[in-house]
Amino acid sequence: MAIEDNPISRVRYGEELKRRREAAGLTQEELSQRVVMSRTHIAHIEAGRRRPDVEDARRLDRELGTDGFFERFLPTLDGRKVAEHFAEALEFEGKATVIKEYAPSLVPGLLQTKRYAYEVLGTGYPRQSDEDRDKLVATRLERAGILGNFHSPEVCFLLDEAVLRRVVGGPAVMCEQLRHIAELGESRRIRVHVLPYSVGAHALQAGFLSLMWFEDMPPIAYAEGVNSGRLLEIPSVVRGCQELYDQALGDALSHRKTMGLLRSVAEDYEHEAQRADHS
Repeated sequence: MAIEDNPISRVRYGEELKRRREAAGLTQEELSQRVVMSRTHIAHIEAGRRRPDVEDARRLDRELGTDGFFERFLPTLDGRKVAEHFAEALEFEGKATVIKEYAPSLVPGLLQTKRYAYEVLGTGYPRQSDEDRDKLVATRLERAGILGNFHSPEVCFLLDEAVLRRVVGGPAVMCEQLRHIAELGESRRIRVHVLPYSVGAHALQAGFLSLMWFEDMPPIAYAEGVNSGRLLEIPSVVRGCQELYDQALGDALSHRKTMGLLRSVAEDYEHEAQRADHS
């Protein structure tokens, strides 16, 4: 699915913020204090590396007297059809040099096969038409294009065992999905670790987490819940998320043992699908 043309780019958005700030006679530090944002975040927005959220944009408009400009043009910075709360994280994903994700119950979007993604995107509210679901699936598969480059980004997935055991779309879909993950892992394109049920409670049990590192900006974290997601940029908060990820990773199976488990569970699904076909 092609990315739509944006009426205003992030760079132009940032240039406009810088122009309006300087016209108001404010430094980045002075503006940051007035709109309750960090100076670093404002600097990244002006450089086109970040975008404000809706509340940030409203505060910028109020302080700079810009008649709703910064809020009004936020939607034009998004091109792909994704959940609104994920749109900003998606842009960072394409720029990351290292990505580490934890998935509590479903296969992460970057790893989903077409049939698995179609089933996942058929759930939720509001209900999607077949045409809209096809567009969402296309976008999700397009995201996986970043795995086409063997060297960058470096990607590690930490999967709760529930990801393997939750049957999405039936045993045939699950067999295909788990073998896809195993093939990526065995080709050394990604690293995968499973947190087995036997671990019990663990550091990341609260929900989905994505950690991203970049060449020219600080690392960030993205945490997701039910119909909600939050981009985390404060360094101490991001470091805390990294520590939680490392703790959970320490309880997980090795990459080699995970590959064996994926193949074994996929074979079980294959046998189940064959039995269903002959029943």
